[in-house]
Amino acid sequence: MGVFSKKDKVALDLQAISTIVSEGSVIDGSLRAPAYARVDGKINGPVTIEEGLILGEKGSIQGNVTTKDMVVYGVVNGNLSVESLEIKATGKINGDIKTNTLAIESGAVYNGNLLMGKDK
Repeated sequence: MGVFSKKDKVALDLQAISTIVSEGSVIDGSLRAPAYARVDGKINGPVTIEEGLILGEKGSIQGNVTTKDMVVYGVVNGNLSVESLEIKATGKINGDIKTNTLAIESGAVYNGNLLMGKDK
């Protein structure tokens, strides 16, 4: 099952990104996007992305996140509700996570409660 999970993550990294918040950008308020997004800047507010989200190393989110697939290289201070989550070695999450699948690299930081499974 882990093999399928890894293939899904590679697919997220190769998806065409429809929304980009570049490094140095700051959004004070909510962000909604219909497909795939990458955040390298800072968002202060809730984030809802329909398909998938990549949070880059310089990216940070101060708010709750809802999406299908997420890869975290940066910092999230808020709760996550995702189907699939991967926290990279540089990733930091402070908040509760609800997910079906979770992969955490050595060096990643996670502080919060975790609820896993299809009935999350």
